[in-house]
Amino acid sequence: MTTDTTVSAPRSETPAARQVSPPEDRHATELAFLAAYDNGPRPPAWLLTPRAVVTFVMGSAGEALRLPEDAAAPDGVPRKLVVEQKFVGDRALVERCVVTLAGERGLLLVGEPGTAKSMLSELLSAAVCGTSGLVVQGTAGTTEDQLKYGWNYALLLAQGPTRQALVPSPVLTAMTRGAVARVEEITRCLPEVQDALVSLLSERRIAVPELAGSADALAHAAPGFTLIATANLRDKGVSEMSAALKRRFNFETVGPIGDLDAETALVRRQAHAAVTRAGAPFQVDDAILEALVTAFRDLRDGRSAEGWEVERPSTVMSTAEAVSVAGSLALAAAYFPGDRDVLSLLPGHLLGVVRKDDPADAARLLGYWDGAVRRRAEQGSATWRTLWDLRPALEG
Repeated sequence: MTTDTTVSAPRSETPAARQVSPPEDRHATELAFLAAYDNGPRPPAWLLTPRAVVTFVMGSAGEALRLPEDAAAPDGVPRKLVVEQKFVGDRALVERCVVTLAGERGLLLVGEPGTAKSMLSELLSAAVCGTSGLVVQGTAGTTEDQLKYGWNYALLLAQGPTRQALVPSPVLTAMTRGAVARVEEITRCLPEVQDALVSLLSERRIAVPELAGSADALAHAAPGFTLIATANLRDKGVSEMSAALKRRFNFETVGPIGDLDAETALVRRQAHAAVTRAGAPFQVDDAILEALVTAFRDLRDGRSAEGWEVERPSTVMSTAEAVSVAGSLALAAAYFPGDRDVLSLLPGHLLGVVRKDDPADAARLLGYWDGAVRRRAEQGSATWRTLWDLRPALEG
């Protein structure tokens, strides 16, 4: 008799690598350093001072910070450290966000898609309470239970409604811990779901009617609890927020990066990190990256750096999209070396981006080529002359 034997692969003793690590893990050394570095006043339950939170997000401007002589360095943390900049934007914006959170008021980050609203909310949460994971993703299918609580139905059937059978939402968990909860894309939630936040943010408690008569019938927010929500301006009409809910938030608009050099550096840094994670070398030179970011900025603003009018496509030409294109160019250069010039791939990738919302935007990209690209080529720029010669790639 023959017996079939299935051989399983040996189980790894180390945890699998993650594509993306949360900021509290990725920047754990910086967070521990800043907690020891600044011993100033902290709001209730905060791990860092408000000033240290801003430093964590915006960096130390290349300056190496040194722990005070009387401060003990946590295990594995150096006494001297340069804090890297993680959010490229207005420092005053970040300071206003931190002040809002310190006042335990809701913070709503609004802006075009791809302007790093979610990243900023993650960084703020990680710095304030040590975790960015207490998050609800807003969709048309988000329910009120996902903002409040649900039930372990096996325990519910066995014991009836008890505190042990209750499954807290990320928001309820943040309330009981005095932490920061996050709600992504709040305007994608249905109005009746959004309304669940009105009483929660004003009364700072959640009623659990099923536990009426017990000490657990009301879940109160611990000091330090607050909430960060995000909303895309393009999605304003999905589920308009009520006036009552708007009053519970301080609004802050996160705009595109204003400086060409800063945006180019960010695109280079993030694309380089993404390609390195893929195990490939980054082989896109600075001239190509600058042309890529310049094209995105021209199409986003409706005007070139020289002041020439540009017809804007309906697609949002965000920095996040620019990072994606730069990463694709680098991977093509790494995995298909010598097949073609990397710059020759740029028109096709730009065409793919502008067609996302409206295929008719391809004509606007052609108009950009016939205007700004041609004029730069006529002024003698080798990179833009090559791009002008690649115009037929946009006509397919």
